[in-house]
Amino acid sequence: MTDRVVEKAVLPEAIEATLNEFGTTLGLDIRAWQHLSEARVPVFERGRDYPGDDGTGHRFTFEPRDGPILELWVGGDADSAAAAALLYRTLSRMYDLSQEIDFFTFELSERYEEINLLYSISETLGSILRLDEAARIILEEVSDVLGARRGSLWVHRPEEGLLRLAASVGENAERSAIPVDDRTSLSAGVFREGRPLIVSSEEVEETEVGNARLEPADSWLSVPIRFTPQSGETKTVGVINLIGRRRGGRFTASDQKLLAAIASQIGAALENNRLIQESLARERVSREMELAHDLQMKLIPPVPAVPGIQAAARVLPAESVGGDFYQVLQLSGDRVGVMIGDVSGHGFPAALIMALVMSAAAIYAEEGVTPAKVLEFVDRAIGAELESTEMYLSLFYCVLSPDEPSIVYSNAGHPHAFVVPFSGEPVRLMATDPPMGIGMAPFGEATVPWTPGRDLLFLFTDGLSDSLAEIRRVSGEEHLLCAVREMVTQPPQAILDRLYHMIGQAIPSMPSDDRTAVVLRTR
Repeated sequence: MTDRVVEKAVLPEAIEATLNEFGTTLGLDIRAWQHLSEARVPVFERGRDYPGDDGTGHRFTFEPRDGPILELWVGGDADSAAAAALLYRTLSRMYDLSQEIDFFTFELSERYEEINLLYSISETLGSILRLDEAARIILEEVSDVLGARRGSLWVHRPEEGLLRLAASVGENAERSAIPVDDRTSLSAGVFREGRPLIVSSEEVEETEVGNARLEPADSWLSVPIRFTPQSGETKTVGVINLIGRRRGGRFTASDQKLLAAIASQIGAALENNRLIQESLARERVSREMELAHDLQMKLIPPVPAVPGIQAAARVLPAESVGGDFYQVLQLSGDRVGVMIGDVSGHGFPAALIMALVMSAAAIYAEEGVTPAKVLEFVDRAIGAELESTEMYLSLFYCVLSPDEPSIVYSNAGHPHAFVVPFSGEPVRLMATDPPMGIGMAPFGEATVPWTPGRDLLFLFTDGLSDSLAEIRRVSGEEHLLCAVREMVTQPPQAILDRLYHMIGQAIPSMPSDDRTAVVLRTR
C-alpha cells in the first residue's frame, strides 16, 4: 500500500515530522490516536493496513502535562522492537522539550511586556506635559498589561487634604475626591500607611466604588505612589488602583511589584509636574532645564541604610541631565547589589537610556538572579534602543555581603572598578565583557577576594578621572587611587567629599563629562 499521512491539526508538526522520518528511514508501520473528549481520534497513519488490536506490534502511550493523551502503535519486521523503543524515547524527549520551550517562551513574553511597559511609561512621562493626559495613557497601558478591568489614579492635594481622581479606565465610580483621613476608604488607607494592598471584594466598602459594579470574585490591588528626593524623606504623593481581572483570580505579588516600579516613575513625574507649574507661573523658561536635572537626580535614589554596609555615592552631570548613574540595592539574605553605569555621550538621549536601564536593573536585581543574568536581562531590554541611537553603555554590577570573603561581579566594559585593600595596591576588577551596544549576551562573571571591614569598593566614571587629567589620560585615575589609598581607613562619605573637593579645585585639560563615584565598605 502507498504510504500516506492523514493530516490533523491536533497533532504538533514536530511530532508528525518525527513519525514520518522514523517510518520512512526504518521501514516502520505507524498509527497514532489522540484521546479527545473521551473519543479516540486517529491523527496519523503510515504503511500497511493496521491489523487491529490483535496484540501484534508495539504500543505506547504519552500523557503530556498539557494537551491530549497520544496513543501510538508501531509495527514492522521482527527487528522493529529496538526501533520502536528508540521512537518512544525520542518522542518523550520532544514532548518534554516542547513543554519547557513553551514555558520559557511564556516567561520571556511576560518579562518583555513588563520592560516594554516601563519603557513606554518613561517615553510618555518625557513627552507629555499635561498630567491628566499622561495619567490616562499610563493607566490604560498598565490595565492592559496586567489584565485589569478597571483602574484609577489618585493624586494628593495637600492644600485640600484630598486625593483627587487624576485618571480612570473602565467603569467609573461617581467619586472624584477622597478625604485623606477617610477611615473607610482603602485608597486613603494605602496613602496614609504608604504600603501596597491586595484584597478581595468582600473587604471593600460600598462607598469606595460608588455606583460602579464590583463582582464577588474581584480582586483589588492598591499601590502608593511615592517620591524619593535626592535628600530628605520619601513621601507619598498619590495612589494607583487596579480592580478586577479580566481572566479572573487575585492579583499576585508579581503584579504588585511591577505596579510599584511604575508608581515610582509616576511619583517623580508628579513632582516634576508640580515644579513645571511653578516655573510656568513665574515665566522662567530657563528653569525647564533645571527641572530636567532635578527629575533625573530624583530618579537616582539615595544610598539606602543597609545593615552592615557603609556607602556613599554621588552623580554630577556635565549638563542638566546626563547618562551616568549608580544603584545600591538591598537584596535578600543580607546581601547588597552595587551598580554603576556610563551611557556614551550626555544630555537627554543618554538620560533616557539611563532611566530605562535603572528601571530594568532594579526589577531583576531584586529577584536575586546572578550579576551575569542581571546584565543579560538589561541588555535585552535596551539593546534595540542602543542600536537605534548608536550609543553604548559600560555597566558594572556586583553582589557582596558583610560576612562573605569575596565579591561576585559582571563588568560590561566599565574600566574604573577597583577593590582598594587595607594594605597593598588597588585591584582593578577587569571587564568580563565588552560594553553593551558593542558586545552581546551571554555575559561572564568573576570573583575577587574581599576582606570585610577593611577593604573598600571604589567605582567611578571617566568624567571623574578626566577632571584631574594633566598630560596623560591615566594620570587622573592615578590621582584618585592615591587619594583613596591615603584615606582607606576613613568613612566612605569622607573619602567621597575629598574626591569631589579635588575635582572642584582642578582645571580640566579636556571637556567636562558626567562625574559619578561610589565608595563602599562592609562592616
